[in-house]
Amino acid sequence: MSEREEEFKQAYEKGKIALERGRYQTSINELEKAKQLINPQSKQGGEVRIWLVNAYQAANQSERAIALCQSLVKHPSPEIRKQSERILYILQAPVLKRPEEWLTKIPDLSQISEDKEKTIGSRPAGNPKPRRPRKLPEPEPIDPSEIKTKDNQFIWVALLAILASLFLLG
Repeated sequence: MSEREEEFKQAYEKGKIALERGRYQTSINELEKAKQLINPQSKQGGEVRIWLVNAYQAANQSERAIALCQSLVKHPSPEIRKQSERILYILQAPVLKRPEEWLTKIPDLSQISEDKEKTIGSRPAGNPKPRRPRKLPEPEPIDPSEIKTKDNQFIWVALLAILASLFLLG
């Protein structure tokens, strides 16, 4: 693998990971770098640009996202064309007004450093001791002499009822 391909792979992976972690500007920077290192007409070139469209949209750069997506509609790969058409349809959809109580505010995590992310994710929120399941009390053993074993003729009554219903219906 050439040095250029290796550099592309690293930038592409870093960009995707940053986008998934909510670090949109870092994602844009890495994906822009990857975009410069790959043939724009290749399938991978289209995939990088699809990720970049998503990063632009997440970073509230809708105009850039729409412009890039519009250029992808003419991509040689049918897969990339179809995907970009779907994304473009969503990006250009009218924005609906939603009541404030429908929305959940998500904090901006882009300012959290890598060290804080690692410590936040590794520490339990409440009690540090793992919970052990409670043992249910064992049921008292049943004395076999108390079990009624006498046949109560239910089977015969049920069989007769079935035969009678078959005879009447048939």
